[in-house]
Amino acid sequence: MASGGNSNSPFAWLGLLKWSLAYSDGTRPTEDVQPMSKEDIAFLEKVMKEGIIDEGERMKTILKDLTDSLEGMLGLSLGGESSETTSGDNEGETKKKELDEDEMIELLQELKDIVEQIDYARAFMAMGGIPFLLGCATSPPEGTNETAIPKSIRKWALSVLATMCQNNPPVQLSLLEHGHMPPLIQLFFDYSPTNESDGDDSMRDKVVQTISCSVRGHSMAEHIFCQNKHGVLMVHLGLGIQSKSKPSAQLRKRCLFLLRALVTADDAVNSRIKPFQSAISFVATRGVDPKEEADVEIREMGLQMLTQMLRHAPQIMSDRSSQSPNVASSEEFTLGKKIIHDNKNHLTAIGVKRIQDIRKLEKGSDEYELAALELEEWENLMVALAETSSSAYPPNNNTGRNENEEDTPKLMICDMHP
Repeated sequence: MASGGNSNSPFAWLGLLKWSLAYSDGTRPTEDVQPMSKEDIAFLEKVMKEGIIDEGERMKTILKDLTDSLEGMLGLSLGGESSETTSGDNEGETKKKELDEDEMIELLQELKDIVEQIDYARAFMAMGGIPFLLGCATSPPEGTNETAIPKSIRKWALSVLATMCQNNPPVQLSLLEHGHMPPLIQLFFDYSPTNESDGDDSMRDKVVQTISCSVRGHSMAEHIFCQNKHGVLMVHLGLGIQSKSKPSAQLRKRCLFLLRALVTADDAVNSRIKPFQSAISFVATRGVDPKEEADVEIREMGLQMLTQMLRHAPQIMSDRSSQSPNVASSEEFTLGKKIIHDNKNHLTAIGVKRIQDIRKLEKGSDEYELAALELEEWENLMVALAETSSSAYPPNNNTGRNENEEDTPKLMICDMHP
């Protein structure tokens, strides 16, 4: 009995059920039931063992198979091992697995499903999975003299990394310790389009997604990223600022989502906002204007970000009883609001017209339903602008305001008749 059938079949449980029913279908008297033989017990134990997947062991197997396959793909021989074992008497030893590109992608997909669980993500980190995935994603790019890992495998390695570190502080910290930002940011630039005809932003999209997952919600990681000039430039280029060609909608969404997380965090003080002044102004002008941004979801995200910034009241500001030098004062949270108010006239002009245009649409129509959320976000932003006055945020050295601006005479309306 134990030797029959395919023990590796995923439907082994069906065979177990069929066998169980054959010996006890509920119609025979219980007095006739006989104790199981040792052979039957061994068979059941084997089936139960094979029917329960040990995720930890499976991750080890995947990591080894991927490592062996990449060695073969890149023509490497690490640790002095050959691609085939030569111990004559050891029949159990076999060749290292050398999978093709599709098979490696299947393993990475399976690994991604496993590490969606936080505990398994940390377990894979403990196995040395982070340096492997980083190396897989950021090794010499295609087009160099060295043998390159295929783009599809790089993207899946980035997907696994992003899944591992999202909302997982220990993994985010481990990535910081491995210095993941510079090589990933460089990968973004390595795959930047060289001319307007290059339209594939899938790799840059994956890079931004991975960096975003690795820093969002982790104060130290957010701070380090905001101090990285190349990282700030990456966000600018991903939004379409200073780009030779307009990035894909998906890449623009990724960068806007990351920017929003950084500038609306509880500890988003002026020093964090300052590197992103151009990006915030870009969103407040072109990013929410239907004439400049055709994607309605991106416009909605931009409006939500601006409203959040205007209503941003981090807990650290309300703790007036604390005298700790590490507690920021309310003046350190003014720059973001100041940037938005500097573009208030432009925002108001766009917003009023857009609100009017949407309200003219026939309610219940597909066009109105598509624009309904944008209408709500515009109304929220208009209220937030009215609630916050630019005079409540006096200029300081961090605002970037023109020094001569304060000397500009106020516009006055007076009677011209004698």
